[in-house]
Amino acid sequence: MSVLVIGGTGMTGSLLAPLLPEARIGTRKPVRDDHVRFDWDVPATFDTALEGVDRVYLIPPVGVADPAPVVESFLARARLVRRVVLLSSSAVPESATESATGMGALPALVRTMPEWAVLRPSWFMQNFTGDHLVAAGVRAGEIVTGTGDGRVGFVDAADIAAVAARALLDPVPHNTDHLITGPAALSYADAAAIITDVTGRPVRHRSVSTAEMTERLAVSLPREFAAILAQLDEDIRGGAEDRVTTTVEDVTGRPPRSLREFLS
Repeated sequence: MSVLVIGGTGMTGSLLAPLLPEARIGTRKPVRDDHVRFDWDVPATFDTALEGVDRVYLIPPVGVADPAPVVESFLARARLVRRVVLLSSSAVPESATESATGMGALPALVRTMPEWAVLRPSWFMQNFTGDHLVAAGVRAGEIVTGTGDGRVGFVDAADIAAVAARALLDPVPHNTDHLITGPAALSYADAAAIITDVTGRPVRHRSVSTAEMTERLAVSLPREFAAILAQLDEDIRGGAEDRVTTTVEDVTGRPPRSLREFLS
């Protein structure tokens, strides 16, 4: 058994790779012996990355409006691959029509493989740290979103990786979608209060309109993309992410980490 981890140096891939014996890490800039060059923009890299591989952790190309054609081309070349685990998102609705495009078209492609799983995680707890816009708000003491009092089942990327590992390694294929959340649905105000309590630094949440959120994001992002992100906040405000699942415990045998545990 050999696993190719696409995006193996990214958020979930870097946490998944250590859980897989002898995993092959697909990255645009290989620097280690277990790295292999893989670039969605360079299809010539596909065949070498797939050599001897029978399982794939598939992170689709980032920032591509319609990733379906290149992903379909990749899967067509993956002749020896039996199992594919796709990282999707709870915020991405699936497109059911044959002419579907965008991220929502990818689950149907993956389900054509002999064995598969589609991971649909909620928003990452890591958004409160690192280089994310929300993390910048945490450091400034004010998180600004368009989510109102809407709640999210924030999940630790390490728990996503743990589910992915089982989906890749379990003898019996999962052949299902996994909706992955943390243990509690929290508003951004709730999250700000937890951050304040854990770190001792005051952080508050300020909610703005979708239009204002679009303008704020458009300062540093293309306006069309800014509007999409602001709409996701509006969806949260409407309750789209207000849910908690038992997926992490069901699949891994242990409960997911809470935001407080993640920050501590």
